[in-house]
Amino acid sequence: MQLKESQVAVLEAASADEATSVDALAAATDLPPETVTGAAFELEEADLVAVSERVDETITLTDEGRAYATDRLPEVRLYETALEAGADEAPAQMGRVIGQSGLEGPQVDIALSNYARKGYGAIDSGEITANPDADPSVDAEANALEVLPSDEETAVERVDIDGKTLEGLERRGLADRRESTVREVTLTEAGVTALMEGVETAETVGQVTPDLLTGGDWEDVEFAEYNVEADAERFDGGNVHILRQTAERVKDVLVGMGFQEMEGPHVDADFWINDCLFMPQDHPARTHWDRFALEAPTHIDDLPAQLVADVERAHREGVGADGEGYRSPWDEDFARALALRGHTTSLSARYLAGHEIGEIDPPARYFSVEKVYRNDTLDPTHLLEFFQIEGWVMAEDLSVRDLMGTFEEFYAQFGITDIEFKPHYNPYTEPSFELFGTHPTTGELVEIGNSGIFREEMLEPLGVDCDVMAWGLALERLLMLMYGFEDIRDIHGTLCDLELLRNTEVTY
Repeated sequence: MQLKESQVAVLEAASADEATSVDALAAATDLPPETVTGAAFELEEADLVAVSERVDETITLTDEGRAYATDRLPEVRLYETALEAGADEAPAQMGRVIGQSGLEGPQVDIALSNYARKGYGAIDSGEITANPDADPSVDAEANALEVLPSDEETAVERVDIDGKTLEGLERRGLADRRESTVREVTLTEAGVTALMEGVETAETVGQVTPDLLTGGDWEDVEFAEYNVEADAERFDGGNVHILRQTAERVKDVLVGMGFQEMEGPHVDADFWINDCLFMPQDHPARTHWDRFALEAPTHIDDLPAQLVADVERAHREGVGADGEGYRSPWDEDFARALALRGHTTSLSARYLAGHEIGEIDPPARYFSVEKVYRNDTLDPTHLLEFFQIEGWVMAEDLSVRDLMGTFEEFYAQFGITDIEFKPHYNPYTEPSFELFGTHPTTGELVEIGNSGIFREEMLEPLGVDCDVMAWGLALERLLMLMYGFEDIRDIHGTLCDLELLRNTEVTY
Protein backbone atom coordinates (compact mmCIF):
# COMPACT_ATOMS: atom_id res chain seq x y z
CA MET A 1 0.00 0.00 0.00
CA GLN A 2 1.31 3.41 -0.95
CA LEU A 3 0.57 6.40 1.23
CA LYS A 4 1.85 9.93 1.49
CA GLU A 5 4.91 10.46 3.65
CA SER A 6 2.96 12.22 6.40
CA GLN A 7 0.33 9.45 6.43
CA VAL A 8 2.97 6.78 6.78
CA ALA A 9 4.59 8.64 9.66
CA VAL A 10 1.28 9.02 11.52
CA LEU A 11 0.26 5.42 10.87
CA GLU A 12 3.55 4.11 12.23
CA ALA A 13 3.45 6.39 15.31
CA ALA A 14 -0.16 5.59 16.23
CA SER A 15 -1.17 2.76 18.53
CA ALA A 16 -4.01 0.26 18.45
CA ASP A 17 -3.98 -0.14 22.24
CA GLU A 18 -4.52 3.49 23.30
CA ALA A 19 -5.49 6.79 21.75
CA THR A 20 -2.61 9.14 20.94
CA SER A 21 -3.12 12.90 20.80
CA VAL A 22 -2.23 14.90 17.72
CA ASP A 23 0.36 16.84 19.74
CA ALA A 24 2.02 13.58 20.83
CA LEU A 25 2.04 12.32 17.24
CA ALA A 26 3.50 15.63 16.08
CA ALA A 27 6.32 15.29 18.60
CA ALA A 28 6.95 11.66 17.61
CA THR A 29 6.96 12.33 13.85
CA ASP A 30 8.59 15.77 13.94
CA LEU A 31 5.71 17.09 11.84
CA PRO A 32 3.60 20.22 12.43
CA PRO A 33 0.33 19.48 14.33
CA GLU A 34 -1.76 20.73 11.40
CA THR A 35 0.04 18.29 9.07
CA VAL A 36 -0.62 15.44 11.49
CA THR A 37 -4.29 16.43 11.73
CA GLY A 38 -4.69 16.44 7.96
CA ALA A 39 -2.96 13.08 7.63
CA ALA A 40 -5.12 11.59 10.41
CA PHE A 41 -8.35 12.63 8.70
CA GLU A 42 -7.14 11.21 5.41
CA LEU A 43 -6.25 7.90 7.12
CA GLU A 44 -9.65 7.87 8.80
CA GLU A 45 -11.34 8.14 5.40
CA ALA A 46 -9.39 5.05 4.38
CA ASP A 47 -10.55 3.32 7.61
CA LEU A 48 -6.93 2.90 8.77
CA VAL A 49 -7.33 4.98 11.96
CA ALA A 50 -10.15 6.30 14.14
CA VAL A 51 -10.11 9.98 15.18
CA SER A 52 -11.91 11.06 18.34
CA GLU A 53 -12.39 14.58 19.68
CA ARG A 54 -12.95 16.15 23.10
CA VAL A 55 -12.95 19.72 24.40
CA ASP A 56 -10.50 20.55 27.19
CA GLU A 57 -10.94 23.73 29.23
CA THR A 58 -7.87 25.28 30.85
CA ILE A 59 -7.31 28.37 32.96
CA THR A 60 -4.23 30.44 33.67
CA LEU A 61 -3.56 33.67 35.53
CA THR A 62 -2.93 36.85 33.54
CA ASP A 63 -0.08 39.22 34.42
CA GLU A 64 -2.53 41.29 36.45
CA GLY A 65 -3.81 38.18 38.22
CA ARG A 66 -0.28 37.08 39.11
CA ALA A 67 0.44 40.56 40.50
CA TYR A 68 -2.66 40.45 42.73
CA ALA A 69 -1.85 36.90 43.84
CA THR A 70 1.34 38.37 45.29
CA ASP A 71 0.17 41.82 46.45
CA ARG A 72 -3.48 41.02 47.27
CA LEU A 73 -6.57 42.30 45.47
CA PRO A 74 -6.98 46.12 45.41
CA GLU A 75 -10.28 45.96 47.33
CA VAL A 76 -8.64 43.84 50.05
CA ARG A 77 -5.77 46.31 50.37
CA LEU A 78 -8.27 49.17 50.56
CA TYR A 79 -10.25 47.38 53.27
CA GLU A 80 -7.16 46.61 55.35
CA THR A 81 -6.03 50.23 55.11
CA ALA A 82 -9.52 51.45 56.03
CA LEU A 83 -9.41 49.28 59.15
CA GLU A 84 -6.03 50.77 60.07
CA ALA A 85 -7.58 54.24 59.66
CA GLY A 86 -10.40 53.34 62.06
CA ALA A 87 -13.11 53.35 59.39
CA ASP A 88 -14.80 50.45 61.15
CA GLU A 89 -15.71 52.87 63.95
CA ALA A 90 -16.19 56.19 62.15
CA PRO A 91 -16.08 57.27 58.47
CA ALA A 92 -12.61 58.17 57.21
CA GLN A 93 -11.59 60.49 54.38
CA MET A 94 -11.43 58.36 51.24
CA GLY A 95 -8.52 60.29 49.71
CA ARG A 96 -6.35 59.74 52.78
CA VAL A 97 -7.16 56.02 52.95
CA ILE A 98 -6.41 55.55 49.24
CA GLY A 99 -3.10 57.37 49.65
CA GLN A 100 -2.09 55.19 52.58
CA SER A 101 -3.07 52.00 50.73
CA GLY A 102 -0.46 52.56 48.02
CA LEU A 103 -3.03 51.98 45.28
CA GLU A 104 -2.37 53.91 42.08
CA GLY A 105 -3.98 54.53 38.70
CA PRO A 106 -6.52 51.91 37.55
CA GLN A 107 -6.11 49.99 40.82
CA VAL A 108 -8.02 52.77 42.61
CA ASP A 109 -11.02 52.42 40.31
CA ILE A 110 -10.91 48.63 40.62
CA ALA A 111 -10.80 48.81 44.42
CA LEU A 112 -13.69 51.29 44.59
CA SER A 113 -15.85 49.29 42.17
CA ASN A 114 -15.49 46.05 44.17
CA TYR A 115 -15.33 47.42 47.73
CA ALA A 116 -19.06 47.75 48.40
CA ARG A 117 -19.97 44.84 46.09
CA LYS A 118 -18.06 42.44 48.32
CA GLY A 119 -19.44 43.86 51.55
CA TYR A 120 -16.19 45.41 52.76
CA GLY A 121 -17.94 48.68 53.52
CA ALA A 122 -19.44 51.75 51.90
CA ILE A 123 -18.22 54.86 50.07
CA ASP A 124 -20.30 58.00 50.22
CA SER A 125 -19.59 61.70 49.64
CA GLY A 126 -15.84 61.29 49.81
CA GLU A 127 -15.87 59.17 52.97
CA ILE A 128 -15.25 55.47 53.45
CA THR A 129 -16.48 53.07 56.11
CA ALA A 130 -15.28 49.53 56.84
CA ASN A 131 -17.52 46.66 57.80
CA PRO A 132 -15.97 45.17 60.97
CA ASP A 133 -17.56 41.80 60.20
CA ALA A 134 -16.03 41.47 56.74
CA ASP A 135 -13.39 38.77 56.38
CA PRO A 136 -10.91 38.94 53.46
CA SER A 137 -9.82 35.38 54.25
CA VAL A 138 -13.11 34.10 52.80
CA ASP A 139 -12.91 36.29 49.67
CA ALA A 140 -13.52 33.68 46.97
CA GLU A 141 -11.62 35.58 44.25
CA ALA A 142 -8.62 36.25 46.50
CA ASN A 143 -8.44 32.59 47.54
CA ALA A 144 -8.75 31.46 43.93
CA LEU A 145 -5.71 33.55 42.97
CA GLU A 146 -3.70 31.72 45.61
CA VAL A 147 -4.87 28.29 44.41
CA LEU A 148 -4.24 28.73 40.69
CA PRO A 149 -0.65 28.10 39.49
CA SER A 150 0.93 31.36 38.48
CA ASP A 151 2.98 30.20 35.51
CA GLU A 152 1.14 27.37 33.74
CA GLU A 153 -2.19 26.40 32.29
CA THR A 154 -4.31 24.16 34.50
CA ALA A 155 -7.29 22.02 33.55
CA VAL A 156 -10.42 23.60 34.99
CA GLU A 157 -11.65 20.22 36.21
CA ARG A 158 -8.52 19.91 38.37
CA VAL A 159 -8.98 23.15 40.35
CA ASP A 160 -11.30 23.32 43.35
CA ILE A 161 -12.91 26.65 42.41
CA ASP A 162 -16.60 27.16 41.73
CA GLY A 163 -17.74 28.33 38.30
CA LYS A 164 -19.07 31.69 39.49
CA THR A 165 -15.70 32.62 40.98
CA LEU A 166 -13.89 31.58 37.80
CA GLU A 167 -16.28 33.71 35.75
CA GLY A 168 -15.58 36.65 38.05
CA LEU A 169 -11.82 36.30 37.63
CA GLU A 170 -12.19 36.03 33.87
CA ARG A 171 -14.52 39.07 33.71
CA ARG A 172 -12.01 41.12 35.69
CA GLY A 173 -9.19 40.07 33.37
CA LEU A 174 -7.33 38.24 36.17
CA ALA A 175 -7.59 34.79 34.59
CA ASP A 176 -7.71 33.55 31.03
CA ARG A 177 -9.96 30.56 30.44
CA ARG A 178 -9.54 28.75 27.14
CA GLU A 179 -11.24 25.88 25.36
CA SER A 180 -9.25 23.67 23.03
CA THR A 181 -10.25 20.74 20.90
CA VAL A 182 -8.07 17.69 21.53
CA ARG A 183 -7.99 15.08 18.77
CA GLU A 184 -6.74 11.56 19.43
CA VAL A 185 -5.84 8.85 16.93
CA THR A 186 -6.19 5.08 17.33
CA LEU A 187 -5.19 2.40 14.83
CA THR A 188 -8.05 0.30 13.45
CA GLU A 189 -7.77 -3.38 12.58
CA ALA A 190 -7.34 -2.37 8.94
CA GLY A 191 -4.52 -0.05 9.95
CA VAL A 192 -2.74 -2.78 11.90
CA THR A 193 -3.12 -5.12 8.93
CA ALA A 194 -1.73 -2.50 6.53
CA LEU A 195 1.34 -2.03 8.76
CA MET A 196 1.91 -5.76 8.96
CA GLU A 197 1.66 -6.13 5.18
CA GLY A 198 3.88 -3.09 4.70
CA VAL A 199 3.27 0.45 3.54
CA GLU A 200 5.35 2.50 1.14
CA THR A 201 5.79 6.21 0.80
CA ALA A 202 4.23 7.65 -2.32
CA GLU A 203 6.18 10.42 -3.93
CA THR A 204 3.91 13.45 -3.68
CA VAL A 205 4.61 17.15 -3.80
CA GLY A 206 2.88 19.50 -1.43
CA GLN A 207 4.16 22.81 -2.78
CA VAL A 208 4.69 24.29 -6.21
CA THR A 209 8.25 25.65 -6.47
CA PRO A 210 10.00 27.74 -9.15
CA ASP A 211 12.19 24.73 -10.02
CA LEU A 212 9.13 22.56 -10.70
CA LEU A 213 7.70 25.19 -13.01
CA THR A 214 10.85 26.13 -14.91
CA GLY A 215 12.09 22.54 -15.28
CA GLY A 216 8.74 21.18 -16.41
CA ASP A 217 8.73 18.49 -13.68
CA TRP A 218 5.31 19.69 -12.45
CA GLU A 219 3.75 17.67 -15.33
CA ASP A 220 5.01 14.35 -13.98
CA VAL A 221 4.79 14.65 -10.16
CA GLU A 222 1.79 13.72 -7.99
CA PHE A 223 0.50 16.63 -5.91
CA ALA A 224 -0.80 16.12 -2.39
CA GLU A 225 -4.49 16.78 -1.84
CA TYR A 226 -5.64 19.73 0.25
CA ASN A 227 -8.05 19.10 3.12
CA VAL A 228 -10.37 22.06 2.82
CA GLU A 229 -12.35 20.88 5.88
CA ALA A 230 -9.40 21.08 8.27
CA ASP A 231 -9.71 23.53 11.16
CA ALA A 232 -8.08 26.92 10.67
CA GLU A 233 -6.77 29.25 13.33
CA ARG A 234 -9.32 31.85 14.45
CA PHE A 235 -8.50 35.52 13.95
CA ASP A 236 -10.74 38.25 15.38
CA GLY A 237 -10.51 41.40 13.30
CA GLY A 238 -11.06 44.92 14.53
CA ASN A 239 -14.53 46.37 14.71
CA VAL A 240 -16.20 49.65 15.55
CA HIS A 241 -17.23 49.52 19.21
CA ILE A 242 -20.97 49.11 19.76
CA LEU A 243 -20.94 52.29 21.86
CA ARG A 244 -19.41 54.30 19.00
CA GLN A 245 -21.84 52.76 16.50
CA THR A 246 -24.78 53.77 18.70
CA ALA A 247 -23.33 57.27 19.14
CA GLU A 248 -23.18 57.67 15.37
CA ARG A 249 -26.74 56.43 15.06
CA VAL A 250 -27.88 58.96 17.69
CA LYS A 251 -26.21 61.70 15.66
CA ASP A 252 -27.98 60.56 12.50
CA VAL A 253 -31.34 60.58 14.30
CA LEU A 254 -30.85 64.08 15.71
CA VAL A 255 -29.60 65.47 12.42
CA GLY A 256 -32.71 63.97 10.83
CA MET A 257 -34.77 65.85 13.42
CA GLY A 258 -33.22 69.14 12.29
CA PHE A 259 -30.40 69.53 14.85
CA GLN A 260 -26.88 70.80 14.29
CA GLU A 261 -23.87 69.40 16.16
CA MET A 262 -21.88 71.33 18.79
CA GLU A 263 -18.19 70.90 19.57
CA GLY A 264 -16.08 72.18 22.44
CA PRO A 265 -13.28 71.51 24.95
CA HIS A 266 -13.23 68.59 27.36
CA VAL A 267 -11.27 70.76 29.80
CA ASP A 268 -13.03 74.03 30.51
CA ALA A 269 -13.37 76.82 33.05
CA ASP A 270 -15.81 76.30 35.90
CA PHE A 271 -17.39 79.48 34.59
CA TRP A 272 -18.67 77.71 31.46
CA ILE A 273 -19.28 74.36 33.20
CA ASN A 274 -21.29 75.69 36.15
CA ASP A 275 -21.44 79.45 36.68
CA CYS A 276 -23.19 80.14 33.38
CA LEU A 277 -25.72 77.49 34.35
CA PHE A 278 -26.70 79.44 37.48
CA MET A 279 -25.07 76.79 39.66
CA PRO A 280 -24.11 78.36 43.00
CA GLN A 281 -20.42 78.13 43.78
CA ASP A 282 -21.12 76.45 47.11
CA HIS A 283 -23.20 73.70 45.46
CA PRO A 284 -22.08 70.23 46.69
CA ALA A 285 -21.47 69.07 43.10
CA ARG A 286 -18.76 71.72 42.74
CA THR A 287 -16.53 70.45 45.56
CA HIS A 288 -13.18 68.82 44.88
CA TRP A 289 -14.75 65.43 45.68
CA ASP A 290 -17.11 65.60 42.70
CA ARG A 291 -15.00 67.24 40.01
CA PHE A 292 -11.67 66.52 38.34
CA ALA A 293 -9.61 69.69 38.60
CA LEU A 294 -6.39 70.26 36.63
CA GLU A 295 -3.04 70.44 38.36
CA ALA A 296 -1.40 72.39 35.55
CA PRO A 297 -2.59 74.74 34.25
CA THR A 298 -5.04 75.48 37.05
CA HIS A 299 -6.91 78.51 35.66
CA ILE A 300 -7.99 80.13 32.40
CA ASP A 301 -7.26 83.76 31.54
CA ASP A 302 -9.51 84.29 28.54
CA LEU A 303 -13.10 84.91 29.66
CA PRO A 304 -15.45 87.59 28.25
CA ALA A 305 -15.40 90.34 30.89
CA GLN A 306 -18.97 91.61 30.36
CA LEU A 307 -20.41 88.09 30.45
CA VAL A 308 -18.50 87.36 33.67
CA ALA A 309 -19.98 90.51 35.21
CA ASP A 310 -23.51 89.63 34.08
CA VAL A 311 -23.26 86.07 35.40
CA GLU A 312 -21.91 87.31 38.73
CA ARG A 313 -24.79 89.78 38.97
CA ALA A 314 -27.32 86.99 38.36
CA HIS A 315 -25.74 84.92 41.11
CA ARG A 316 -25.59 87.77 43.60
CA GLU A 317 -28.78 89.71 42.83
CA GLY A 318 -30.91 87.51 40.58
CA VAL A 319 -32.65 88.56 37.35
CA GLY A 320 -35.77 90.69 36.97
CA ALA A 321 -37.75 92.69 39.49
CA ASP A 322 -38.49 89.66 41.66
CA GLY A 323 -35.06 88.04 41.35
CA GLU A 324 -33.05 87.43 44.48
CA GLY A 325 -30.10 85.38 43.31
CA TYR A 326 -28.30 83.13 45.74
CA ARG A 327 -26.82 85.87 47.95
CA SER A 328 -23.94 83.49 48.48
CA PRO A 329 -20.18 83.95 47.91
CA TRP A 330 -19.08 84.29 44.28
CA ASP A 331 -15.37 84.22 43.48
CA GLU A 332 -14.12 85.01 39.97
CA ASP A 333 -10.90 83.09 40.66
CA PHE A 334 -12.99 79.97 41.29
CA ALA A 335 -14.93 80.64 38.09
CA ARG A 336 -11.65 80.64 36.16
CA ALA A 337 -10.53 77.28 37.61
CA LEU A 338 -10.03 74.53 35.01
CA ALA A 339 -11.62 71.10 35.30
CA LEU A 340 -12.82 68.21 33.19
CA ARG A 341 -16.40 69.02 32.24
CA GLY A 342 -19.01 67.22 34.33
CA HIS A 343 -21.63 67.64 31.60
CA THR A 344 -21.75 68.86 28.03
CA THR A 345 -24.12 71.66 29.05
CA SER A 346 -20.93 73.73 29.11
CA LEU A 347 -21.10 73.54 25.30
CA SER A 348 -24.69 74.77 25.40
CA ALA A 349 -23.61 77.76 27.50
CA ARG A 350 -20.81 78.60 25.06
CA TYR A 351 -23.13 78.42 22.03
CA LEU A 352 -26.04 80.28 23.62
CA ALA A 353 -23.70 83.07 24.72
CA GLY A 354 -22.52 83.50 21.14
CA HIS A 355 -18.97 82.74 22.25
CA GLU A 356 -18.43 79.69 20.01
CA ILE A 357 -19.93 80.48 16.57
CA GLY A 358 -21.43 83.93 17.06
CA GLU A 359 -24.97 84.98 17.91
CA ILE A 360 -27.66 82.36 17.22
CA ASP A 361 -31.15 83.49 16.25
CA PRO A 362 -34.27 81.45 17.02
CA PRO A 363 -35.55 79.01 16.01
CA ALA A 364 -32.45 76.83 16.48
CA ARG A 365 -31.67 73.24 17.46
CA TYR A 366 -28.24 72.00 18.60
CA PHE A 367 -26.86 68.76 20.06
CA SER A 368 -23.66 66.96 21.01
CA VAL A 369 -22.74 63.36 21.84
CA GLU A 370 -19.52 63.73 23.80
CA LYS A 371 -17.71 62.39 26.84
CA VAL A 372 -18.12 63.87 30.34
CA TYR A 373 -16.28 63.16 33.60
CA ARG A 374 -17.64 62.77 37.13
CA ASN A 375 -16.12 61.50 40.34
CA ASP A 376 -18.96 59.04 40.93
CA THR A 377 -18.90 55.73 42.76
CA LEU A 378 -18.59 52.97 40.19
CA ASP A 379 -21.57 50.64 39.94
CA PRO A 380 -23.63 48.96 37.17
CA THR A 381 -25.10 52.33 36.07
CA HIS A 382 -22.31 54.83 36.93
CA LEU A 383 -18.84 55.38 35.51
CA LEU A 384 -16.15 58.00 36.04
CA GLU A 385 -16.44 58.95 32.38
CA PHE A 386 -19.34 58.37 30.03
CA PHE A 387 -21.10 59.83 26.98
CA GLN A 388 -23.85 62.40 27.32
CA ILE A 389 -26.39 63.24 24.63
CA GLU A 390 -26.78 67.00 25.03
CA GLY A 391 -29.45 68.94 23.18
CA TRP A 392 -31.43 72.15 23.23
CA VAL A 393 -34.08 73.94 21.21
CA MET A 394 -34.41 77.74 21.10
CA ALA A 395 -37.83 79.08 20.08
CA GLU A 396 -40.73 81.21 21.25
CA ASP A 397 -43.42 79.85 23.59
CA LEU A 398 -41.90 76.44 24.30
CA SER A 399 -43.58 74.21 26.87
CA VAL A 400 -42.99 70.94 28.71
CA ARG A 401 -45.28 69.23 26.18
CA ASP A 402 -42.86 70.25 23.41
CA LEU A 403 -40.01 68.71 25.41
CA MET A 404 -41.85 65.48 26.11
CA GLY A 405 -42.88 65.17 22.48
CA THR A 406 -39.27 65.57 21.38
CA PHE A 407 -38.19 62.73 23.67
CA GLU A 408 -40.98 60.45 22.50
CA GLU A 409 -40.01 61.03 18.87
CA PHE A 410 -36.28 60.55 19.61
CA TYR A 411 -36.55 57.32 21.61
CA ALA A 412 -39.11 55.83 19.23
CA GLN A 413 -36.29 55.73 16.64
CA PHE A 414 -34.61 53.13 18.88
CA GLY A 415 -37.74 51.07 19.54
CA ILE A 416 -38.30 52.57 23.01
CA THR A 417 -41.88 53.70 23.50
CA ASP A 418 -42.46 53.42 27.25
CA ILE A 419 -40.70 56.60 28.45
CA GLU A 420 -41.84 57.87 31.86
CA PHE A 421 -41.31 61.34 33.33
CA LYS A 422 -40.75 62.46 36.93
CA PRO A 423 -40.62 66.07 38.23
CA HIS A 424 -37.15 67.07 39.40
CA TYR A 425 -35.11 70.06 40.58
CA ASN A 426 -32.19 71.59 38.69
CA PRO A 427 -30.53 74.93 39.50
CA TYR A 428 -30.65 75.93 35.82
CA THR A 429 -34.06 74.66 34.61
CA GLU A 430 -37.63 75.26 35.73
CA PRO A 431 -39.74 73.24 35.25
CA SER A 432 -37.49 70.17 35.23
CA PHE A 433 -38.02 66.44 34.98
CA GLU A 434 -36.09 63.18 34.75
CA LEU A 435 -36.67 60.48 32.15
CA PHE A 436 -36.99 56.75 32.85
CA GLY A 437 -37.17 53.68 30.63
CA THR A 438 -37.97 50.05 31.43
CA HIS A 439 -35.03 47.65 31.30
CA PRO A 440 -35.91 44.84 28.87
CA THR A 441 -34.35 42.11 31.04
CA THR A 442 -34.94 43.12 34.67
CA GLY A 443 -38.17 45.09 34.13
CA GLU A 444 -36.83 47.84 36.41
CA LEU A 445 -37.10 51.54 35.65
CA VAL A 446 -33.72 52.99 34.65
CA GLU A 447 -33.03 56.73 34.78
CA ILE A 448 -31.88 57.72 31.30
CA GLY A 449 -31.76 61.53 31.39
CA ASN A 450 -32.52 64.92 32.87
CA SER A 451 -34.22 67.86 31.21
CA GLY A 452 -36.15 71.08 31.56
CA ILE A 453 -36.69 74.68 30.40
CA PHE A 454 -33.66 76.91 31.01
CA ARG A 455 -34.32 79.50 33.74
CA GLU A 456 -34.32 83.21 33.08
CA GLU A 457 -31.42 83.58 35.53
CA MET A 458 -29.32 81.48 33.16
CA LEU A 459 -30.52 82.86 29.82
CA GLU A 460 -30.61 86.61 30.55
CA PRO A 461 -26.84 86.96 31.24
CA LEU A 462 -26.17 84.97 28.05
CA GLY A 463 -28.23 87.46 26.04
CA VAL A 464 -31.04 85.01 25.17
CA ASP A 465 -34.54 86.52 25.34
CA CYS A 466 -36.68 83.54 24.24
CA ASP A 467 -37.42 80.05 25.56
CA VAL A 468 -34.82 77.28 25.48
CA MET A 469 -35.66 73.68 26.36
CA ALA A 470 -32.69 71.39 27.00
CA TRP A 471 -31.64 67.93 28.12
CA GLY A 472 -28.76 65.64 28.97
CA LEU A 473 -29.30 61.95 28.18
CA ALA A 474 -27.02 58.99 28.95
CA LEU A 475 -25.77 57.13 25.87
CA GLU A 476 -24.67 54.06 27.87
CA ARG A 477 -28.09 53.73 29.46
CA LEU A 478 -29.69 53.94 26.03
CA LEU A 479 -27.61 50.87 25.17
CA MET A 480 -28.91 49.15 28.31
CA LEU A 481 -32.47 49.61 27.08
CA MET A 482 -31.62 48.62 23.49
CA TYR A 483 -29.52 45.51 24.13
CA GLY A 484 -30.40 44.43 27.67
CA PHE A 485 -27.00 45.08 29.29
CA GLU A 486 -27.35 45.06 33.07
CA ASP A 487 -23.90 46.50 33.83
CA ILE A 488 -22.41 49.22 31.64
CA ARG A 489 -18.94 48.02 32.66
CA ASP A 490 -19.59 45.02 30.39
CA ILE A 491 -19.27 47.20 27.31
CA HIS A 492 -16.21 49.31 28.12
CA GLY A 493 -13.61 49.77 30.84
CA THR A 494 -11.33 47.33 32.63
CA LEU A 495 -14.13 44.76 33.06
CA CYS A 496 -15.26 44.89 29.43
CA ASP A 497 -16.56 41.57 28.06
CA LEU A 498 -14.85 41.29 24.66
CA GLU A 499 -16.77 38.18 23.63
CA LEU A 500 -20.05 39.92 24.39
CA LEU A 501 -19.00 42.85 22.18
CA ARG A 502 -17.94 40.53 19.35
CA ASN A 503 -21.22 38.61 19.44
CA THR A 504 -23.70 41.42 20.06
CA GLU A 505 -25.73 42.22 16.97
CA VAL A 506 -26.02 45.92 16.24
CA THR A 507 -29.64 46.84 15.50
CA TYR A 508 -30.75 49.60 13.16
